[in-house]
Amino acid sequence: MSTVRLLKDDELPPEAKDVFADIRATRGSDFINNFWRALAHDPVLLKRTWESVKQVMGKGALDPMVKELIYIAVSTVQGCEYCVRSHTAAAKAKGMTPDQHMELAAVIGMAAETNRLATLFQVPVDSVFMES
Repeated sequence: MSTVRLLKDDELPPEAKDVFADIRATRGSDFINNFWRALAHDPVLLKRTWESVKQVMGKGALDPMVKELIYIAVSTVQGCEYCVRSHTAAAKAKGMTPDQHMELAAVIGMAAETNRLATLFQVPVDSVFMES
């Protein structure tokens, strides 16, 4: 259950209405998810977060689905169910197959295991890895 009430469109401060309009236009959808509705209580936070998300998740050197896969991996490590689910949906919408989803899960699990082992044993970083 949310710790803040999720604002409906008719409850939005004017500045938040503008951000929601941009989200709708950018995404080509009328749907505004609960994350944005929670942030709408603070229009400055809402706008700053939306502008950052637009910039980072927009066109760039990385393929859009790769960005979603990275987002899923980081969200898994951070324990954010909301982000895992929303970005899994986004990755599927961008073409992620069930096989790719399972492979992603294997990579996340393997990285978590080897990270813990390297941390446990305090393995020193090889000098060749420090050069790049």
